[in-house]
This record gives sequence, C-alpha cells and structure tokens, in this order.
Amino acid sequence: MAKLRKKERTAIIDSLRAGVVPRIGQQHIQVGRAEEVAALLRNIETVADGGAAMRFIIGEYGSGKTFFLRLIYAIAHEKRLVTAHADLNPDRRLHATGGQARGLYAELMRNLATRSNPEGNALASVAERFITTSLQQATAQGITPEEAIQARMAPLTELVGGYDFAQVVEAYWRGHDSGNERLKTDAVRWMRAEYTTKTDARKALGVRVIIDDDSVYDHLKLMARFVRLAGFEGLLIGYDELVNLHRLANTKARRSNYEQILRILNDCHQGQAEGLGILMSGTPEFLTDTRRGLYSYEALATRLAENPFTAGGLKDHSGPVIRLESLTPEDLYILLTKLRHLIAMEDQGAYLISDEGLHAFLTHCSEVIGDAYFRTPRNTIRAFLDLLAVLEQNPEADWRELLGQVAVEPDSEPVYGEDEGPVTGTLDAEDELTSFRL
Repeated sequence: MAKLRKKERTAIIDSLRAGVVPRIGQQHIQVGRAEEVAALLRNIETVADGGAAMRFIIGEYGSGKTFFLRLIYAIAHEKRLVTAHADLNPDRRLHATGGQARGLYAELMRNLATRSNPEGNALASVAERFITTSLQQATAQGITPEEAIQARMAPLTELVGGYDFAQVVEAYWRGHDSGNERLKTDAVRWMRAEYTTKTDARKALGVRVIIDDDSVYDHLKLMARFVRLAGFEGLLIGYDELVNLHRLANTKARRSNYEQILRILNDCHQGQAEGLGILMSGTPEFLTDTRRGLYSYEALATRLAENPFTAGGLKDHSGPVIRLESLTPEDLYILLTKLRHLIAMEDQGAYLISDEGLHAFLTHCSEVIGDAYFRTPRNTIRAFLDLLAVLEQNPEADWRELLGQVAVEPDSEPVYGEDEGPVTGTLDAEDELTSFRL
C-alpha cells in the first residue's frame, strides 16, 4: 500500500467526522468487502477490454454503499478508466421529459474524473488528450490534424448522435488550433449538456442538436467511445441514491425510469455498448419491492432474480446484483485500528489509545447502542474520531474518564441515510440512528 500522505489523512478525518464519505484515501481505511471488490475488478477488466458491464450495489442505509463506490472509482482510475458519478434526486432522473434526465447527465459530466483529476471537471482534459493523440497520429501518418481527427471520429458518426458529437469535437480542435478559448469552452459546455436550446448551440458551434432527455444514454455510449479514443481504457458510471426512483409517486414516471434501466441492462449484456460500465446503488426495497421497486417491472424482476442455489449462506458475486453485508464487530475493530494508525501518521509510537482502550470503546458502544453500532457504524466512527481528537489536543486526558462521559442522544434532526437522502417512515428500535455527544 502507498505511504499515507498528510493531505489524505486530513481529508479522511475531516470527512468522517462530518459524517460523509472521503473522496480520497479510501484504501487506507477499507475493511472487508474483498469478494465484492474482486467481482467488480473483473467488471473493470471487461470494460477495459472493450466490453460492457452493469451491476446493482444493494445495501441497507448506512451499510457503506457510497464508500464502496468511491473505492471502486479509485481502483478504476488506477486501471486507467475515466469515472463519473451522480446522485439521483427529484431534479435528476434516468428518464424524464422536463429536463431531469439532461440534468443527471450534466451532473455526471461535471463529476467526470481521471487519475490525474480525481476531484472531477476532467472533461476538458480528456478532450485535450484526444487532441494531443490525434496530433501525434497526424505527424506519424503525414496527414493534417483535421484529417486525423475526422478519421478517428468516423466510427462514432455511425452511432445515434455521433455526427453532431464529432462536429463539436472538431470545433474544440479549431478553438485549440486558433487559440479561441471561447470556442473550446462552448464545445465543452455542449458535451456537458449545458445548452438548453438548439438556437444557442447552433449560434455557438454550428450544430443543430443538443443533448436532451431523449438522448442522454446515447451520449453516454458516445462518451465511452470518446474516452477510449483519447487513450483511456473506458468509462465507469456510478448512479447513487436510486431509492429516489422507488419514491416516485407517479407510476408512469417510475415505470419509464425502470424501462430505461432495462434498456441499459440489455445493452450491457448483449454487447451493444463498448467500454462502458454502469454501477447503480440502492436499498433492498428499491430492488425487491414488488409494488414500487425494480421487481415491480416483470422483465427486470426476471433478470435480477437471485441465484436459487445461494441458499444456506452460499454466495454468488457473478450475477448483476451485489448485496453489501453489514460490517461484523471484527471488521469494525479492524477499521478503528486503521483509524488509530492513520491519526498517528502510521507511527505506532504515536498511538493515542491502546488496544485495551479500543476494546473498552467497542464494549461501551455495544452496551449502549446494541448491535446497530457495527451494522450502521457512521456515528460510532465519528465518536471514536472525536475521542481521539480530544486525546490529541489534551495529552493529560485519560480515555477511561472520557469514555465514561459519553452519552447517547437520539438524532433531533430528520434522519438521513448515508446514500439515499431522507429516510421516510419509522425505524425499528434496534435500527434507530443515534449520535454520540462527548
């Protein structure tokens, strides 16, 4: 494992204490999930080989779905894939007629990331890389840059929307060649689906179409081809908070979104997409609810049905659905040891709490909260980091005294799931999320 950097340490601690998933350094605190990671690594290799893959990541609230996705994105970057992710909400859907699908695509493109641009906004750098490789090809073949670009983009013109996409890329080249930054910016805006009218797009770039609700998925397939032309291995898309589709009150709108999921699933399984991976994350009810979930759509229920031979605790990670199991107490203990190691910048002599203190902390959590402390460990982790922060800033403090002062209070604010936004309905007593106060 690569040596921990101070930047990563700060980002991880700040994110976890705020109750959100770190954007970098996930490998330093990852525990468990080895089989699930291995399964998705095989999918990444399929995408890098020019194929397509689609997986549904299913887990309860607080089970670590978002963290798991971020870890997979980091692995994909190491394998030279481009990633993009977006959360679904009432204004962002897979299928819509009022701009919500275009809004989802625009969010994906804003979050487009590479190994050198892991924070997002990497679309311009991908375009620049395409231009650079095209210039190299033109020099090697003794042709003009325009001829090289047109030759490389020719396969894309056969796809839906490909001709206009190629025209926009050529416009980016003209801006690059002439030093016209405005033209380059307009081309990137078009690829980000930021034009809302055809008139504006025609005036800026000379194209007569824009990326709209009806063409979003077609342009994702185009983008997957484009990043491969730019020298990357493929495109990995992550959709989070799909429980928002389950919450759609309009049956027709919900069914239209499920039809779009079916279309994507069929394309990935039938080889109609190239260099494209799709990850969709949601809760069990989003998948299995026969009234409003994916199982309410018969074609999806058939394709996403569990392997009947996995009864009795057996596992099968080769199917389209990967279920994230809750952390075990042993996993949580390992996680806390990693956090202790991280706080000390990997210096065992600088540990702020002993192994005895770790066991006492987990015992206290178990007695106060019950087994929910490891099934939904967000607040347990935050409390542990709060404890270490006090010990770090007050060397004279004793963890035994501090631990005796920890009280547990119910959340006074509306309860939010880690990945899916507000949780509606009531929670069982053992599932009630609690917060620590030092």
